[in-house]
Amino acid sequence: MQTNLSSFNATHRPMPAVAASALNEPADHPVTLVESTELLRGNKTVGILHNGSLYRLQATKLGKLILTK
Repeated sequence: MQTNLSSFNATHRPMPAVAASALNEPADHPVTLVESTELLRGNKTVGILHNGSLYRLQATKLGKLILTK
């Protein structure tokens, strides 16, 4: 599920509008929010193909995310 960041936070509760400059995004291009649980699907690590390169997204024991090439 993809959600517009300007209207929802990670728990899908409405949140105040975030200034586009704070997100380094133009005001007319809102950021899409994807929950990590949707990407990981119960796994600790997933592979992501981007422009022909393979990246690894890993969830740590402390709940952080690490993206490596």
